[in-house]
Amino acid sequence: MPHNTKYVFVTGGVTSSLGKGIISASLAKLLQSQGYSVTIQKLDPYINVDPGTLNPYEHGECYVTEDGAETDLDLGHYERFLNVYTTQANNVTTGRIYQSVINKERRGEYLGKTVQVIPHITDEIKRRIKLLGTKNKFDVVITEIGGTVGDIESLPYIEAVRQLKWELGPTNSVFIHLTLVPYLSASKELKTKPTQHSVKVMLENGIQPDVLVLRTEHPLTIDVRKKVALFCNVGLEAVVESIDVSTIYEVPLLMQEEKLDEFVLRKLNLPMGKAPELKVWKQFINKLKNPKKHIKIGLIGKYVELPDAYKSITEAIIHAGVSNECKVDLVFIHSEEIVADNIAETLNDLQGILVAPGFGHRGIEGKILAAKYAREQNIPFLGICLGMQCAVIEFARNVLGYKNANSTEMVRSTPYPVIDLMEDQKGVTDKGGTMRLGAYPCRINRSSKAFEAYKTQDILERHRHRFELNNNYVEDLKKHGMIATGINLDTDLVEIVELESHPWFIGVQFHPEYKSTVINPHPLFVAFVKAALSLLK
Repeated sequence: MPHNTKYVFVTGGVTSSLGKGIISASLAKLLQSQGYSVTIQKLDPYINVDPGTLNPYEHGECYVTEDGAETDLDLGHYERFLNVYTTQANNVTTGRIYQSVINKERRGEYLGKTVQVIPHITDEIKRRIKLLGTKNKFDVVITEIGGTVGDIESLPYIEAVRQLKWELGPTNSVFIHLTLVPYLSASKELKTKPTQHSVKVMLENGIQPDVLVLRTEHPLTIDVRKKVALFCNVGLEAVVESIDVSTIYEVPLLMQEEKLDEFVLRKLNLPMGKAPELKVWKQFINKLKNPKKHIKIGLIGKYVELPDAYKSITEAIIHAGVSNECKVDLVFIHSEEIVADNIAETLNDLQGILVAPGFGHRGIEGKILAAKYAREQNIPFLGICLGMQCAVIEFARNVLGYKNANSTEMVRSTPYPVIDLMEDQKGVTDKGGTMRLGAYPCRINRSSKAFEAYKTQDILERHRHRFELNNNYVEDLKKHGMIATGINLDTDLVEIVELESHPWFIGVQFHPEYKSTVINPHPLFVAFVKAALSLLK
């Protein structure tokens, strides 16, 4: 008997950034806790093939999956909530859809027909949605459509899921529409008209939402719920409140209180077990809200005006803080603002320094100064990707005496290229999807701080980089106290460096933040926060 996958489609109206990804992840968490196998897919309307070439100011963090896909940051939320890996198939973009259709047309697969948005583009969208469920035999696939209903870019996706609703049959799909109910302080009223207009746009596109999730700053009154139900053609039980909360990790509990999971299971004709206890989840939130200690960690980066640019790092720090029963105040510090004259004043009240990943020369000297300050002042330090490379450059300049040491990414003609382009990156001219991406193995030295954190010698971590530590300098660095404690045995790539004489100073070429989840906080972040705690008086 074929596996019958059910589908939940999540759309948004009124305004963007309402939290469709968090609602999708929360519902998935609740269904998973009922014993169902669930995954979430993001359909992104932009024409870029993936966010790999997008400026973080444009789109926030580019999240990397285990199989090396550069994806939307919402996939990070999916993994953190579900504790299950996503893949390339979990993120679909308009660029990818059109690229696939055009390639088929060039190969003559459409037999000379005129290629059109309907049916060819919509058919490809439907194929991608169904493939994820049937190939992996998931019970439920939650598909989040990016952007806002009414956007011209979203129309092919809306039409595709409208067709799917008809093709799948009445008990195999549910439509959840997320809108905003603004509060007018002058009249002290919650206004439902934007929601009504948003649903009207959905109806014009041929879709009647089954559930309305209303984002609000104030509790919904019964009158507001009745009004929305009446004018948007849904039952009262299908009007769900999503009120602002102090942490995104409370949203699954809110959705459980609102019985969103029960409603969805009924509509999908799936049996309902006992209400999920979410015991571990509740313990996590309790520790998050009741920390025993407070520490400050500085995140040194160049996109700090937009915290979403470092979303996985901020969440990994939250997970590690909870694991250590402490509240971590993450202080975002722009690397361009760090200069030798003000560094002590800028960084002196921190218990830990994290130098963030990034690309390009802007702000690089500030990152190098931050690494120097952490080294000299014995402050726990974690350098990620470019952050690790900055620590190596700083050490080479100020300890080895190679005054003009640098990365060839910043200065091609540097006399001491301690960081250099990877061999397999030489000759690469295309920017998109050509970096070293995805999970690679690393062997850790047993007598290292990294081994103390991981408690195992062999690890798999995700990468996103073109440049690496130049092996010609490994011995020189070692002689002066910077040890390569993690190596990829296949390529001899240095993955981890540590300072011998420092209480806790680790640089990693990979991105540990991508693999931290609520249930499994990343051991490196846990150890980093623990080391920072030791600095408290």
